[in-house]
Amino acid sequence: MRALIVGAGIGGLAAAVALRLRGWDVALMEQAPMLTEVGAGLQISPNGWRVLDAMGVAAALSDTAFEPEAIEMRLGVSGRRVFRLPMKGYASERWGAPFMHVHRADLQAALAARLDALAPDAVRTDCTVTGYDSTGAVTLDDGSRVEGDLIIGADGLHSRIRTQMHGADHPRYTGNVAWRAVVPIAALESSPPPTACIWAGHKRHAVTTRLRAGRLANFVGMVEEPEPTSEGWRIEGKREDAAAAFAGWDPVISGLIAAAPALNRWALFDRAPLPHWHDGRVTLLGDAAHPMLPSMAQGAVQALEDAWTLAAVLDQAATIEGGLQRYFDLRIDRTARIQAGSAANARMFHKGSLPGRIAFYGPMALGARLAPGLIHARQDWVYRHDVTAAPV
Repeated sequence: MRALIVGAGIGGLAAAVALRLRGWDVALMEQAPMLTEVGAGLQISPNGWRVLDAMGVAAALSDTAFEPEAIEMRLGVSGRRVFRLPMKGYASERWGAPFMHVHRADLQAALAARLDALAPDAVRTDCTVTGYDSTGAVTLDDGSRVEGDLIIGADGLHSRIRTQMHGADHPRYTGNVAWRAVVPIAALESSPPPTACIWAGHKRHAVTTRLRAGRLANFVGMVEEPEPTSEGWRIEGKREDAAAAFAGWDPVISGLIAAAPALNRWALFDRAPLPHWHDGRVTLLGDAAHPMLPSMAQGAVQALEDAWTLAAVLDQAATIEGGLQRYFDLRIDRTARIQAGSAANARMFHKGSLPGRIAFYGPMALGARLAPGLIHARQDWVYRHDVTAAPV
């Protein structure tokens, strides 16, 4: 059986690896002239790390991944810590796998190398898919057709496969724009802590993490703004705009913005969960199926879960069409819940008034000190989930 995968990002590469491990012939079609990723950090929670381990990819990241000491929250202006929850070592004990930070480019490279070992020359770059038919063939921009048994639309936020399947969508602007940058630690006077740190503030928040074995600092900032900019996180913004958005904040944040080689800026849009992900022998995966805000750090992880689940289901299904329905049934409730949770987290981090912050963050800080296990338990449904062992 041959799978045609549209998009060679993390979701597409993971789907190719998972299917190839089960004997599928795979062909990835990527419209970019080469596989490149904008510098960015990812948090890979235990539910995602288990998938990478099962695919034989986790070991390749051992020299560059970073295991944070904790997850913590600080107030953005003062830098005062609200709570700190241990993660290094603890995550493996509680959830069966570590919580890791990786550079997106490193993860993509590791997945591509694994695929190349399994199926050399499976990736075709500078190849634009313009449409499909539900029997398993795609049309390219030169008018030619490529035949297969299965089509996977892993082509991201602006998926052409999703557009053909569901029509042009009208996403809802969330009222937030996001900033992203990666900065060498050596270039900073005030380094972010070796944690996954949320910096909460009035109508905005930031997240700092470490990458490349701790040598790089990753910054993501989300700011409420009435008018959207362009959607898509490869768009470069102006440093003065980012500095103004976080003016008066802790020197860690202002220093990251000042030292960043580049700052990307994009608007964040909501899309409602889709009523179905498949059309005949065509299905969706990752952001093409369920784009989500970054406030639970689950976008890439959910694409990994999708990839493994899809391959596992098709390995047992009597028909491809039946397998795609089962894949949707297994994934839709979970991904929809995480979409909703990501939106709720964004609101939670943006408490404005001092009374509001005290009322909300006070009990959270007290709970983290007195009963950290109860706070961790709120993430059990996300982090303990194991698609590599789940029945299909």
